[in-house]
Amino acid sequence: MNQVHHGRPRIRVAVFACLTVIAVAVDQLTKLWALEALSDGRTVGVIPGLLSFTLVRNPGASLGFASGSTWMISLLAVVACVALAVMAWRATSMRWTVALAFAFAGAFGNLIDRVVYARGFLDGEVVDFLNYGWSVGNVADIFLMVAGVAIVLMILFNVPFRASAGGRKPEPRPHAEPGAQEPGAQGDAA
Repeated sequence: MNQVHHGRPRIRVAVFACLTVIAVAVDQLTKLWALEALSDGRTVGVIPGLLSFTLVRNPGASLGFASGSTWMISLLAVVACVALAVMAWRATSMRWTVALAFAFAGAFGNLIDRVVYARGFLDGEVVDFLNYGWSVGNVADIFLMVAGVAIVLMILFNVPFRASAGGRKPEPRPHAEPGAQEPGAQGDAA
């Protein structure tokens, strides 16, 4: 009795879309706040020794890596967004859908900066403002980190990317009776 539930893909798509829209909105609104509140170059302490707000425009990837190749990082972000959307479409697991939505939102949020603040071909700088002392990031980076940790944990705990039909686990194969042969098995020729 393998029933296919046609409503479930729509639910996963809706969850992916809603989480993405909310996460990207939060990311972009916090970046707009940072641009307004911190553009004078000041640093605002939040948690002494752990977190402060400092506006930084990052042309590179994480930790400023590849700062001279902003357009290439932007193209990789486009590829990553397409790949994440395709993976989310193919996933039948809600857990994977949620993790991929956060990964997509993080990548897309930073890609928006690279497009909106570009002076040339995809060479815009990402707005970072969460200063951890050893690195400065943004909310999109937090979404990427949460998604990355979730994906690693799901892989470690064997959370299936695609569930069986109807969302049920596959039924175990029945054990063969002693002396019975598996279908297709050849008997001993005596």
